[in-house]
Amino acid sequence: MKKITVLLVDDHTVLRQGLRALLLTEPDMEIVGEAENGRQAVQMAVKLAPDVVVMDIAMPQLNGLEASKQIAREAPSSKVLILSSYGDDEYVHRLTEAGAVGYLIKQTAANDLIKAIREAQKGNAYFSPAIAKRLLDRYRQTFCTGGKPLKPKSTVRLTSREREVLQLVAEGKGNKQIASDLCISIKTVEKHRQQAMNKLNIHDIAGLTRYAIAQGIIESTPRLAEEPAV
Repeated sequence: MKKITVLLVDDHTVLRQGLRALLLTEPDMEIVGEAENGRQAVQMAVKLAPDVVVMDIAMPQLNGLEASKQIAREAPSSKVLILSSYGDDEYVHRLTEAGAVGYLIKQTAANDLIKAIREAQKGNAYFSPAIAKRLLDRYRQTFCTGGKPLKPKSTVRLTSREREVLQLVAEGKGNKQIASDLCISIKTVEKHRQQAMNKLNIHDIAGLTRYAIAQGIIESTPRLAEEPAV
């Protein structure tokens, strides 16, 4: 029997080790790799073509939202399953819109995760019971009132590159380092950075960092008050 190949993506080593130990007890599953950030996840998904990518959201260098978008584009045969501590409707909407086939909160039961991986491998959607109930209640209420399905409050739309630059700026990296990390010119970094600021109507690094934290792009920041060196 062909095993379900799984790529684990989380910046916390202990959590990855726990997931590995859990999944290795399942005879139909095989861990083919581990990544500690979204950029590694995209590279490994392209190289290894796992059946399922179990992905966190808030990670350094490239967050789970942008990584999910890139995997959907560059490794479409791999199904992304989100496993995160963020469980509000806005995150669920944005991640499923980005291409994830399922969404679980980290407090979910182990058997839910195992079932979700099997369903994701088949291409089926799977959500934590609490999330599934909220989604069902929302659409049932909308149907009963004859209205259109309600979407979470819309946010400013940044391009994938703008969000990548935003994350690295919020992590305290300067333009030169960002250019090196993304293999683009410093002028291009400056362009994306300015475009993101204009769209968000935010004009300082502290504001960008607070926005990134609020959006779950980063979890924390080493500095809030000063701009990184360029």
